[in-house]
Amino acid sequence: MSAGFSADEKKAMRARSKEIKAASGKAEDLAAHDEAIAKLPADERELAERIRAMVTSAAPHLDSKTYYGFPAWARDGKVVCFFKPKSKFKVRYSTFEFDTAASLDDGAVWATAFAVHNQLTAADENMLSMLVTKAASGAAALD
Repeated sequence: MSAGFSADEKKAMRARSKEIKAASGKAEDLAAHDEAIAKLPADERELAERIRAMVTSAAPHLDSKTYYGFPAWARDGKVVCFFKPKSKFKVRYSTFEFDTAASLDDGAVWATAFAVHNQLTAADENMLSMLVTKAASGAAALD
């Protein structure tokens, strides 16, 4: 039986609640996005900045915002992808994830999250970039 939400989960929910209340325009969303990256430890900040550059290049029309306190990118107000730093939940690696609006549907099974670290190669960035481009288009959908 579950003892309820952990302290980290409660913190993430409070952060999401603040994001919803504070979402009053793209400038504020961009500022929150930049602040979320700036607050990260140096190694994660470096990785988040690389991810931001990759996403911005692959899909410049996506809007920067935050999602549960994470740096994220959205289309029409819906989060497409986000960077989840390892320090947030004290886990082994950071992840770059796609949310439901990404519509990366590919058969009956497809990946929506990727473990990432600072040794990300150009080939890794290219693979993620192609997924971001596909996700940003919003072309696929579940039937």
